[in-house]
Parts: sequence; structure tokens; C-alpha cells
Amino acid sequence: MPDIVVMFFLLGLLAGVVKSDLTIPKAAYDTLSLLLMLTIGLKGGMALYGNLDWSIVPELLAVAAIGALIPLALMPVLRRLVRLSAADSASIAAHYGSVSAGTFAVALAFAESRALPIGAEVTLYLVMMELPAIMVAIALYRRHAGKNSSEALQGIWHETLTNRGVILLAGGAVIGAMYGPADGANVTDLLMGAFHAVLALFLLQMGLTAAETLRPIPWFHWRLLTFALVAPLLLSLVGMTVGLTLGLPSGSVLILTALTASASYIAAPAAMRTAIPKASIGLAMLASLGFTFPLNVIVGIPLYHHVIQWMAG
Repeated sequence: MPDIVVMFFLLGLLAGVVKSDLTIPKAAYDTLSLLLMLTIGLKGGMALYGNLDWSIVPELLAVAAIGALIPLALMPVLRRLVRLSAADSASIAAHYGSVSAGTFAVALAFAESRALPIGAEVTLYLVMMELPAIMVAIALYRRHAGKNSSEALQGIWHETLTNRGVILLAGGAVIGAMYGPADGANVTDLLMGAFHAVLALFLLQMGLTAAETLRPIPWFHWRLLTFALVAPLLLSLVGMTVGLTLGLPSGSVLILTALTASASYIAAPAAMRTAIPKASIGLAMLASLGFTFPLNVIVGIPLYHHVIQWMAG
């Protein structure tokens, strides 16, 4: 059976499909997303406590390179095969080069439940992939549109670096690394103990939101829907290959694979609204949250785990 937290996503999806009056207030959802990202940051920071080493720099650079290369690879596919405009192609390339904190949390819970070895630095993968993907996609669009305003680009850098996800993930990691499990126990024990409960409620809301994007399913966007189902499976092979080549622990390989296969629905939409106003955020959310996120959390992560085991021999 799927992990219990995934069942909450399915519950939300079912409630949305049958048009239940079940709702989670926006303020509650915002609180859940803030708690989830802060807890992920703290978990990663505490794992880094006493384990910071220059040896992880090549690993993090490789992860950042994945984030930068995915938009470069996807932009022509979205333009020529999916037949989207330059604005929508760049926007969706940014969403798929960027990462999903929710997918990370599910992959982390999956790995922990199976006692897979996980590197202390995996939380840093989120930030290392997020920023290059968004900036490369913006650069591709601006080049296509013939725009080259350094002032505007500086504003995008500021917004990308200061969005709440980056602040909470990076800030939580720094605080966790400074205080560790013992000195920070008064705060961290509460958040760590509630991690799975917060994730379950967050996924319930994600299920409701995914159902909303799929009602009704816009079959006339069949090329995009096909992309949203095929791209994660192909991109997952990149994460697996890089993780296994670097000799990462199996849990780290799984998390990197899940992130490479994921698509952002928090940071990237916020950045794209400002950077590429002509892009349809609804299309990006349909692909990333309506199709790719369910694919990853329901069948993708267990599938990636089995393939990684097979590839590792």
C-alpha cells in the first residue's frame, strides 16, 4: 500500500472530484506550507550539525547543474513538440527545472520509513536546483524576446532569493546547523514530531487543489498533459544517474531522483508571474500540480526506489 501520508492526498483528490464541500482555509494552508518548509530546513540543518565538509561542494554543484540544464533541454521540446508560446515554454521549463517541496517531503518520509541512508545535505538540493532553474528559464525567455534589462533582472534575482520558500528552507537549515538536535530541542522536537501530521494535512490540500485544476480536464491540451506524464519519468533517470555516479547513499539518490522528476508549484509560479507576465500560470499549474505531482507521490517515488535498487545491483 502507499505510505499513509499519500492516502491523504488521494482523500483530497477524491473529495475534489466528487465536489465535496471540504475546504482548508487559505490561512491554514499558508500556515501548513510555512511549517512544512521550515521543518524541512530544520531537519536538514540538524543533520548537517557537525557534518559540514568541503567534500559536499562537488555534489551540490552537480545538483545545481541539473537545475540549470533541465530548462535548457525542455525549452525546445515545449516549443516544437508541445507547441507552446515562448512565454509558456519558458515558464513551464522553469517549473520543471525547479523543484517541489511537497515531493521532497514525501520522498524524505518514504526514505525514512524504510531506513534508507540519507546524506545530511539533501535539504540543500532544494535551493541548489530552484534558483538556477528559474534564472536560466528567465534568461532564455528574455533572449527570445530580445530583452536585456539588467535592472529588471536584478529585481528577479531579489524576488527569487527572498521568496518565502528559500528564506524558510535556507534559514531553517542554518538555524538547525547552528544549534543541532540537543540545543534546539525545545523548538525542533515539536516540529519534528509533527512533521508527518503537517505533511498529511498539506497533501490533503494538494489533493483538493489538484482536483480543481483537473475539473474539467482540458483534453485540447493533450500535448501538454502527455508531457506532464512523460517528462518526470525521463527526468528521473537524470537524477538516478547523477546520484549513482556520485556514489550517494540510496536515500539521497531517491530524493535527488524525486526532485529531478518534480515540478514546482510554489516558488516558480511566484517568480514567473513577475518575470514573464505573458505566461499562463494556469497551464503550468495544470501540468505540475494536476499531473506531475500526483504521478510522483502515488506511483513515481516507489517506482524510482525499485529502479534505483535494480541499477545499484
